Amino acid sequence: MDDNFNTPETLQAAIEFFADLDNCHSYMVQMRWPDGVVTCPICNQANPRYLANQRRFECRKKHPKRQFSVKVGTIFEDSPITLKSWLLAVWMIANCKNGISSYELARAIGVTQKTAWFMNHRIRIAMQGADGGMLDGEVEVDEKYIGGKARNMNAQQRAKVLAGRGRKNAWAGKVAVLGYHAEKYVDGVVRTNGLENYWSLLKRTLKGTYVSVEPFRLFRYLDEQAFRFNERTDNDATRFSKTLAQVVGPVSPTRN
Repeated sequence: MDDNFNTPETLQAAIEFFADLDNCHSYMVQMRWPDGVVTCPICNQANPRYLANQRRFECRKKHPKRQFSVKVGTIFEDSPITLKSWLLAVWMIANCKNGISSYELARAIGVTQKTAWFMNHRIRIAMQGADGGMLDGEVEVDEKYIGGKARNMNAQQRAKVLAGRGRKNAWAGKVAVLGYHAEKYVDGVVRTNGLENYWSLLKRTLKGTYVSVEPFRLFRYLDEQAFRFNERTDNDATRFSKTLAQVVGPVSPTRN
């Protein structure tokens, strides 16, 4: 980043900085094209014209979609949501240790709950990264069963979950999640306590923040928590920058 557009260090600083749409635009430009050479996402032609009134670029070659914004080619592309709202949402989900619910995000940035839910899931795609949401460094193997307790379900749900499994089966209706790589409980820096920390944070996230997570979307929440766990030694500004660096690349079958 150029010195004039250093990443804000705190949420308050981010709110003030990204309130200016020109700052939002310039920050994204320098994030996407750090060498200072803007290129057309369609034909890769360098140095397009800048349309200041629209905060858009226009490729010097004539072809369809020659005008483009900094959102083109990112997870923000097909959304009418303003860039300042997206950037604040990225900051909050990247740095809230236990995650941020769609209701809380909606109140914070002034959008509907449905819009905030959409934004949360798009940002989780970026947090997955190229490695598919794997834990980094020296990590351990352990398993955890995720799901609600049968006694907290209504009669119809409980009957469906426990059918044919026996009413004492503690794992009925739960999803098994496996975390990777160790052969012993303790061996040098490798210890299952490290992975237990991840499970503890994940459970607080699922039970305290998101409350109700559909099994077919569980992997998204695992990716989100894995990202924050991997980057837990970084400061807020660094986690934000790393998340934003991964928003480039449209939503595709490999990223949804």
